[in-house]
Amino acid sequence: MSATITAVDTPQPARAPGRPLIRRLVRPGAAALSGVLLYLSFPPRPLWWLALPAFALLGWTLRGRRLWAALGLGYLTGLGFLVPLLVWTGEEVGAVPWLALAAVEALFVAVACVGMAAVSRLPAWPVWGAAVWIAGEAARARVPFGGFPWGKIAFGQADGFLLPLAAVGGTPVLSFAVVLCGLGLYETARQVAVHRRSRAVRRGTAAAALLSLVLPVVGALCARPLVDDSAEDGTATVAAVQGNVPRLGLDFNAQRRAVLDNHARRTQELAADVAAGRVPQPDFVLWPENSSDLDPYRNADARLVIEDAVKAIGVPTVVGAVLTPETGPLRNTLIEWDPRRGPVDTYDKRHVQPFGEYIPLRSFVRIFNSDVDRVQRDFGPGHEVGVFDLAGTNVGLVTCFEAAFDDAARDTVTHGAQLISVPSNNATFGRSEMTYQQLAMSRVRAVEHSRSVVVPVTSGVSAVIMPDGEIVQETRMFTPDALVADVPLRSSLTPATRLGVWPEAALLLLAAGALGKAVTDAVRNRRGRAAAGAERSADA
Repeated sequence: MSATITAVDTPQPARAPGRPLIRRLVRPGAAALSGVLLYLSFPPRPLWWLALPAFALLGWTLRGRRLWAALGLGYLTGLGFLVPLLVWTGEEVGAVPWLALAAVEALFVAVACVGMAAVSRLPAWPVWGAAVWIAGEAARARVPFGGFPWGKIAFGQADGFLLPLAAVGGTPVLSFAVVLCGLGLYETARQVAVHRRSRAVRRGTAAAALLSLVLPVVGALCARPLVDDSAEDGTATVAAVQGNVPRLGLDFNAQRRAVLDNHARRTQELAADVAAGRVPQPDFVLWPENSSDLDPYRNADARLVIEDAVKAIGVPTVVGAVLTPETGPLRNTLIEWDPRRGPVDTYDKRHVQPFGEYIPLRSFVRIFNSDVDRVQRDFGPGHEVGVFDLAGTNVGLVTCFEAAFDDAARDTVTHGAQLISVPSNNATFGRSEMTYQQLAMSRVRAVEHSRSVVVPVTSGVSAVIMPDGEIVQETRMFTPDALVADVPLRSSLTPATRLGVWPEAALLLLAAGALGKAVTDAVRNRRGRAAAGAERSADA
């Protein structure tokens, strides 16, 4: 009786109101913050280094978490990263397509984070966690509808000190190094904290943590000799024409003749500048994607405008056109136009953009957004690698969205490209960050394959990029302009070009092995606990 009275009468310590809720929100908040930091590490901000604390914070968030918790935390990371990164996708079609795309792509991040949590109990877990992240990027680059690689961690590192690793194993190795360095940063800090509390740190564990942080940096330093902008095959004088568009937005496609006239006029102005000695005579000229949305094979006026401009400059010119055959899908085509012979070669874009150039599941998508009907006739993909011989220079062709895909640029180089052109049309996306994100991809591709990259864009930013990733000339957005530059031509192949998909495949095997080990250990531990429980029950 007295014990009961005492328990009732004893005053209980007051609890700080709201503290349990705050504690429950710490990890979700950290997960979302890690995604926001990843977004901030991407262009146009020169904050590439934020990717390291982002993954350090993500490592703290995920380490030792249960799988369902990791799924939710990872989804918050994905949303924090991709919602702001992809805001340009809703520039003219509204928030629903943008948010739907970000929500779907964030699922890949969430599943990768589940794998990272699963392997976080293994020795040297930053290595396995980074490999699992690359598995998530690999999946996102392939499914659904051919994949959407936008937002690969490598594409935020055009100014980073780890960039030379792109020449070693392409974007998978560069992304892996960044993630490993970030997770290694967290694990090293954790080991230091454990040492300060109890001095019970295992030397092997501490060494693995420190190596995870240091090895990517050492690897990048060792890879620097691969970054070379010397002219192995001489130089070429290339001109990139930016004609500009009359208005921003999706109405661009209703301005076809005006856009064509703009590019023809700017090319003729370039010819006048050459004749006056103000700029050197280019060996060839590059127009952007969609510089002629009027099919010059079916429209005599468009053909005449192009021919007059090409004859004025007097050198081979690559024209971006939309071909409209009588039957079948449209073609997003680059045409090699000779000043004497007219059109002599074509390249059809291979990676056409879902929901932009063609509408998958059209009747279903229309339920959520009627803007799908702006794309009234789908584009079809090409199947041949694009390399044009322009006045003796082999130019590889990677059209706009294709720059995000590893195979597009590599295929041109293995087929003999001495430089790469990435003609693009970003007018639909206004003054958003999209054009700078895409330009960073071209800089990474330049280092990856040790090639000059020329980026002609309808409305900007057009640029000339050296094989070391440096931009030597660029335009302003929505300003008619023409860039003329001597660029080095190269024919040697980097390890990344030679190895192709093998570095990514090796990282996927690492991830699979680590996940298999994590599952095996979890099953063994569960059986051990079950056996111990049964033994205690028998003893009782």
